[in-house]
Amino acid sequence: MRNHELVLSWIEAELAAGRLAVGQRLPGERAVAEQLNVSRASAREGIRVLEAMGVVRAGVGSGPGAGTVITANPAVALGSALRFHVASSHLPVEDIVQTRLLLETWAAGHASATAPSMETAAALLDDMDAPGLATAEFLRLDALFHVALAEAAGNVLIGAMMSSLRGSIETYTQQLTSRLPDWNTTAERLRAEHRAIHRAIGGDGGDPAVLIAAHIEGFYREAGL
Repeated sequence: MRNHELVLSWIEAELAAGRLAVGQRLPGERAVAEQLNVSRASAREGIRVLEAMGVVRAGVGSGPGAGTVITANPAVALGSALRFHVASSHLPVEDIVQTRLLLETWAAGHASATAPSMETAAALLDDMDAPGLATAEFLRLDALFHVALAEAAGNVLIGAMMSSLRGSIETYTQQLTSRLPDWNTTAERLRAEHRAIHRAIGGDGGDPAVLIAAHIEGFYREAGL
Protein backbone atom coordinates (compact mmCIF):
# COMPACT_ATOMS: atom_id res chain seq x y z
CA MET A 1 0.00 0.00 0.00
CA ARG A 2 1.33 3.42 -0.93
CA ASN A 3 1.92 5.94 1.82
CA HIS A 4 -0.88 8.26 0.73
CA GLU A 5 -3.24 5.25 0.67
CA LEU A 6 -2.37 4.66 4.34
CA VAL A 7 -3.58 8.18 5.06
CA LEU A 8 -6.82 7.57 3.17
CA SER A 9 -7.43 4.27 4.98
CA TRP A 10 -6.75 5.85 8.36
CA ILE A 11 -9.16 8.73 7.81
CA GLU A 12 -11.81 6.32 6.50
CA ALA A 13 -11.42 4.18 9.63
CA GLU A 14 -11.62 7.24 11.88
CA LEU A 15 -14.82 8.37 10.17
CA ALA A 16 -16.36 4.90 10.36
CA ALA A 17 -15.49 4.62 14.06
CA GLY A 18 -16.95 8.03 14.84
CA ARG A 19 -13.67 9.50 16.05
CA LEU A 20 -13.90 11.99 13.20
CA ALA A 21 -17.12 13.57 11.96
CA VAL A 22 -18.37 16.05 9.38
CA GLY A 23 -17.43 19.58 10.45
CA GLN A 24 -14.39 18.55 12.48
CA ARG A 25 -10.84 19.47 11.57
CA LEU A 26 -8.25 16.89 10.68
CA PRO A 27 -5.07 16.80 12.71
CA GLY A 28 -2.20 18.70 11.08
CA GLU A 29 -0.02 17.08 8.46
CA ARG A 30 2.77 16.53 10.99
CA ALA A 31 0.46 14.79 13.46
CA VAL A 32 -0.99 12.55 10.72
CA ALA A 33 2.49 11.71 9.42
CA GLU A 34 3.78 10.83 12.89
CA GLN A 35 0.76 8.70 13.75
CA LEU A 36 1.07 6.67 10.55
CA ASN A 37 4.86 6.72 10.38
CA VAL A 38 4.89 8.28 6.91
CA SER A 39 6.46 11.42 5.53
CA ARG A 40 4.68 14.77 5.69
CA ALA A 41 4.69 14.74 1.88
CA SER A 42 2.72 11.49 1.93
CA ALA A 43 0.29 12.88 4.51
CA ARG A 44 -0.15 16.00 2.36
CA GLU A 45 -0.76 13.88 -0.75
CA GLY A 46 -3.40 11.81 1.00
CA ILE A 47 -5.19 14.90 2.23
CA ARG A 48 -5.12 16.44 -1.26
CA VAL A 49 -6.67 13.28 -2.70
CA LEU A 50 -9.43 13.54 -0.10
CA GLU A 51 -9.98 17.16 -1.05
CA ALA A 52 -10.39 16.16 -4.71
CA MET A 53 -12.88 13.51 -3.59
CA GLY A 54 -14.97 16.10 -1.76
CA VAL A 55 -14.30 14.49 1.65
CA VAL A 56 -12.32 17.41 3.11
CA ARG A 57 -12.02 21.13 2.50
CA ALA A 58 -8.63 22.73 3.00
CA GLY A 59 -8.57 26.21 4.55
CA VAL A 60 -5.59 28.54 4.41
CA GLY A 61 -4.18 31.16 6.73
CA SER A 62 -5.22 31.37 10.36
CA GLY A 63 -8.43 31.82 12.26
CA PRO A 64 -11.76 29.93 12.33
CA GLY A 65 -11.61 29.03 8.64
CA ALA A 66 -8.09 27.62 8.74
CA GLY A 67 -7.20 23.95 8.71
CA THR A 68 -8.60 20.96 6.87
CA VAL A 69 -12.25 20.29 7.66
CA ILE A 70 -14.23 17.11 7.08
CA THR A 71 -17.05 17.79 4.61
CA ALA A 72 -19.64 15.65 2.85
CA ASN A 73 -19.82 16.46 -0.85
CA PRO A 74 -19.64 13.24 -2.90
CA ALA A 75 -20.94 15.07 -5.97
CA VAL A 76 -17.57 16.83 -6.36
CA ALA A 77 -15.63 13.68 -7.19
CA LEU A 78 -18.50 12.01 -9.05
CA GLY A 79 -19.01 15.09 -11.21
CA SER A 80 -15.33 15.41 -12.09
CA ALA A 81 -15.07 11.75 -13.01
CA LEU A 82 -18.23 11.77 -15.12
CA ARG A 83 -17.21 14.90 -17.05
CA PHE A 84 -13.83 13.35 -17.82
CA HIS A 85 -15.32 10.10 -19.06
CA VAL A 86 -17.91 11.88 -21.20
CA ALA A 87 -15.21 14.11 -22.70
CA SER A 88 -13.03 11.09 -23.49
CA SER A 89 -16.01 9.21 -25.00
CA HIS A 90 -15.58 6.42 -22.45
CA LEU A 91 -19.08 7.05 -21.14
CA PRO A 92 -21.66 7.04 -23.95
CA VAL A 93 -24.23 9.82 -23.87
CA GLU A 94 -26.94 7.19 -24.35
CA ASP A 95 -25.93 5.62 -21.03
CA ILE A 96 -26.22 8.96 -19.26
CA VAL A 97 -29.66 9.49 -20.78
CA GLN A 98 -30.83 6.10 -19.53
CA THR A 99 -29.40 6.85 -16.08
CA ARG A 100 -31.18 10.20 -16.06
CA LEU A 101 -34.46 8.49 -16.88
CA LEU A 102 -34.02 6.03 -14.02
CA LEU A 103 -33.07 8.68 -11.48
CA GLU A 104 -35.38 11.48 -12.55
CA THR A 105 -38.56 9.50 -13.05
CA TRP A 106 -38.13 7.98 -9.58
CA ALA A 107 -37.32 11.38 -8.07
CA ALA A 108 -40.26 13.11 -9.76
CA GLY A 109 -42.61 10.43 -8.48
CA HIS A 110 -41.35 10.90 -4.92
CA ALA A 111 -40.75 14.66 -4.91
CA SER A 112 -42.42 16.74 -2.24
CA ALA A 113 -44.11 19.95 -3.28
CA THR A 114 -43.05 21.52 0.03
CA ALA A 115 -39.34 20.70 -0.32
CA PRO A 116 -37.13 23.83 -0.26
CA SER A 117 -35.59 22.91 -3.59
CA MET A 118 -39.01 23.30 -5.25
CA GLU A 119 -38.76 27.03 -4.54
CA THR A 120 -35.31 26.97 -6.14
CA ALA A 121 -36.79 25.19 -9.15
CA ALA A 122 -39.50 27.85 -9.48
CA ALA A 123 -36.90 30.63 -9.41
CA LEU A 124 -34.88 28.84 -12.09
CA LEU A 125 -37.98 28.66 -14.29
CA ASP A 126 -38.39 32.42 -13.98
CA ASP A 127 -34.71 32.91 -14.87
CA MET A 128 -35.18 30.77 -17.99
CA ASP A 129 -37.99 33.08 -19.10
CA ALA A 130 -35.63 36.05 -19.36
CA PRO A 131 -35.76 37.56 -22.88
CA GLY A 132 -32.64 37.23 -24.97
CA LEU A 133 -31.20 34.49 -22.76
CA ALA A 134 -28.14 32.86 -24.35
CA THR A 135 -28.46 29.17 -25.20
CA ALA A 136 -25.57 28.17 -22.93
CA GLU A 137 -27.12 30.01 -19.98
CA PHE A 138 -30.52 28.45 -20.64
CA LEU A 139 -28.96 24.97 -20.61
CA ARG A 140 -27.06 25.73 -17.41
CA LEU A 141 -30.28 26.78 -15.69
CA ASP A 142 -32.06 23.77 -17.21
CA ALA A 143 -29.54 21.37 -15.65
CA LEU A 144 -29.86 23.10 -12.27
CA PHE A 145 -33.65 22.83 -12.51
CA HIS A 146 -33.45 19.07 -12.96
CA VAL A 147 -31.08 18.79 -9.98
CA ALA A 148 -33.51 20.81 -7.84
CA LEU A 149 -36.38 18.48 -8.77
CA ALA A 150 -34.28 15.43 -7.87
CA GLU A 151 -33.37 16.96 -4.50
CA ALA A 152 -37.07 17.47 -3.77
CA ALA A 153 -37.42 13.69 -3.43
CA GLY A 154 -35.44 13.84 -0.19
CA ASN A 155 -33.00 11.05 -1.09
CA VAL A 156 -29.50 12.35 -0.38
CA LEU A 157 -27.77 9.87 -2.70
CA ILE A 158 -30.14 10.54 -5.61
CA GLY A 159 -29.58 14.26 -5.12
CA ALA A 160 -25.80 13.80 -5.07
CA MET A 161 -25.87 11.64 -8.18
CA MET A 162 -27.96 14.17 -10.08
CA SER A 163 -25.72 17.00 -8.90
CA SER A 164 -22.70 15.07 -10.14
CA LEU A 165 -24.38 14.50 -13.51
CA ARG A 166 -25.19 18.22 -13.88
CA GLY A 167 -21.92 19.19 -15.55
CA SER A 168 -22.10 16.29 -17.98
CA ILE A 169 -25.74 17.05 -18.82
CA GLU A 170 -24.94 20.70 -19.46
CA THR A 171 -21.95 19.84 -21.66
CA TYR A 172 -23.57 17.31 -23.97
CA THR A 173 -26.86 19.17 -24.28
CA GLN A 174 -24.90 22.16 -25.55
CA GLN A 175 -23.31 19.89 -28.14
CA LEU A 176 -26.68 18.46 -29.16
CA THR A 177 -28.33 21.85 -29.71
CA SER A 178 -26.44 22.19 -32.98
CA ARG A 179 -28.55 19.31 -34.32
CA LEU A 180 -31.86 20.98 -33.52
CA PRO A 181 -33.82 22.45 -36.45
CA ASP A 182 -34.87 25.57 -34.48
CA TRP A 183 -33.50 26.27 -30.99
CA ASN A 184 -36.05 28.99 -30.18
CA THR A 185 -38.95 26.64 -30.85
CA THR A 186 -37.33 23.93 -28.76
CA ALA A 187 -36.63 26.34 -25.91
CA GLU A 188 -40.27 27.41 -25.80
CA ARG A 189 -41.39 23.79 -25.64
CA LEU A 190 -38.88 23.02 -22.88
CA ARG A 191 -40.12 25.99 -20.85
CA ALA A 192 -43.71 24.79 -21.12
CA GLU A 193 -42.75 21.23 -20.18
CA HIS A 194 -40.73 22.45 -17.19
CA ARG A 195 -43.73 24.39 -15.92
CA ALA A 196 -46.01 21.39 -16.40
CA ILE A 197 -43.64 19.10 -14.47
CA HIS A 198 -43.32 21.62 -11.64
CA ARG A 199 -47.11 21.98 -11.41
CA ALA A 200 -47.61 18.21 -11.47
CA ILE A 201 -45.29 17.75 -8.50
CA GLY A 202 -47.45 20.32 -6.73
CA GLY A 203 -50.51 18.18 -7.45
CA ASP A 204 -51.84 20.19 -10.38
CA GLY A 205 -51.69 18.13 -13.55
CA GLY A 206 -50.64 14.67 -14.65
CA ASP A 207 -48.11 12.17 -13.37
CA PRO A 208 -44.77 14.02 -12.91
CA ALA A 209 -42.76 10.85 -13.57
CA VAL A 210 -44.49 10.35 -16.94
CA LEU A 211 -44.09 14.03 -17.82
CA ILE A 212 -40.39 14.15 -17.03
CA ALA A 213 -39.69 10.96 -18.97
CA ALA A 214 -41.43 12.39 -22.04
CA HIS A 215 -39.57 15.66 -21.54
CA ILE A 216 -36.12 14.02 -21.46
CA GLU A 217 -36.79 11.56 -24.26
CA GLY A 218 -38.38 14.23 -26.46
CA PHE A 219 -35.32 16.46 -26.40
CA TYR A 220 -32.95 13.67 -27.39
CA ARG A 221 -35.26 12.41 -30.12
CA GLU A 222 -35.43 15.91 -31.57
CA ALA A 223 -31.64 16.11 -31.48
CA GLY A 224 -31.40 12.80 -33.34
CA LEU A 225 -29.93 10.80 -30.46
